[in-house]
Amino acid sequence: MAEFTGRYWLTFDKESGKRPIICEMSRKFDIVFNIRQSSVSEETGVIALQLEGARKTVDDAIVWLESEGVQVKPVEIQTIEG
Repeated sequence: MAEFTGRYWLTFDKESGKRPIICEMSRKFDIVFNIRQSSVSEETGVIALQLEGARKTVDDAIVWLESEGVQVKPVEIQTIEG
């Protein structure tokens, strides 16, 4: 089975930035995350996030993040055969 790794820019507004959304995502979906970079202020937050796991699970997590008010933009995507 191929593992999937993708890097994304997540943008949070004031409301979604108040919640521990990445923590909630990691509990809800069977994926590994790695925060690569972040910039957070009172009004907005931007996080470079790497997600790894089954492609469908990562896709489901992205859909969930967007439904929670987070903007998600892909940066780099790769599939690891193994």
